[in-house]
Amino acid sequence: MYEIVHAIVELVKDFGYFGIFIMMFLESTFFPFPSEVAMIPSGYLAYKGEMNLVLVIVVGVLGSLAGAVFNYYLAKRYGRKGILKFGKYLFFDEEKLNKMELFFKKHGSFSTLTSRLIPGIRQFISLPAGLAKMPMKPFLLYTTIGAGAWVIILTLLGYFIGGNRELIDSYLNQIIISVVLLIVIATLVYIKKNR
Repeated sequence: MYEIVHAIVELVKDFGYFGIFIMMFLESTFFPFPSEVAMIPSGYLAYKGEMNLVLVIVVGVLGSLAGAVFNYYLAKRYGRKGILKFGKYLFFDEEKLNKMELFFKKHGSFSTLTSRLIPGIRQFISLPAGLAKMPMKPFLLYTTIGAGAWVIILTLLGYFIGGNRELIDSYLNQIIISVVLLIVIATLVYIKKNR
């Protein structure tokens, strides 16, 4: 496991900020690329002084936002048929799209914020937003806040824990629980304000 983690850290180091942007862009599109692979090692490199912490976070958020906007316009431009035609090459089928549309209809535009903190959903929530032609300003705002929270959590995790893999595994569970609580609180606040 140490060798794998070390190889990933070296890969991030070699590609630098552009690599972070590309990996986070891919993570926010159809491509099933885990954001943890990009942001935790980047945080660790910032801890070692080999990258700038603020730049790592900004580039990570920009990559996530760019990927989300790509999915949004893809859905808006090509519709359901286009998404399903393209998605079949990346293991994205009609069942997954139906789930995303149901989630979006149930939770509204605010879901573009909360879903950014939920693994397996955050990559695809921009598609129903694009299909529904959600206004761009709230889409960008909610997406940036949600993606920003996730990027900051992962980057700081790598920064404060450093290279100790056991501590990362231990704290990741606590982080996930904290994220779920944050989603619940944000959703309750949203429901209360929009009654």
